[in-house]
Amino acid sequence: MSNPAAYATTLHIKDHCLCLHAQRAARTLSRRFDEAFRPLGITSGQFSLMNGLNRPEPPTIGAVAVLLAMDRSTVTANLKPLERAGLATVSVDAKDRRGRRAALTDAGRVLLAAATPVWIREHARLEAGLNGEAEALRAGLRGVG
Repeated sequence: MSNPAAYATTLHIKDHCLCLHAQRAARTLSRRFDEAFRPLGITSGQFSLMNGLNRPEPPTIGAVAVLLAMDRSTVTANLKPLERAGLATVSVDAKDRRGRRAALTDAGRVLLAAATPVWIREHARLEAGLNGEAEALRAGLRGVG
């Protein structure tokens, strides 16, 4: 190797980079929950998005974006498959015609109700594997945002 110091830095980053470890954990968790939701025909991301829409009044796209830490265009793109499946609708905001609001349809609420026990079971399994450290992990992750 022409530059062993550079490789040592790479190894240090691999072992210490919080961003890398958070990305790896997020991908692992996504795959785990994707598999759990597969029988329902949704992904973990769609479950999270549907939960973000599950409010007494349809939220703005911007409010959903803030909740999910996404930009509005990403939320809009992720809503499209839910719209095509008849699970969500997007409409013009009556208070501000420039904005859009998203809502679950009746079918979306039924699917979310079916998916929630799946999430509860899988989440309980995940927390059990964290040996009582789940709340500390949540607190640490909230501190980043």
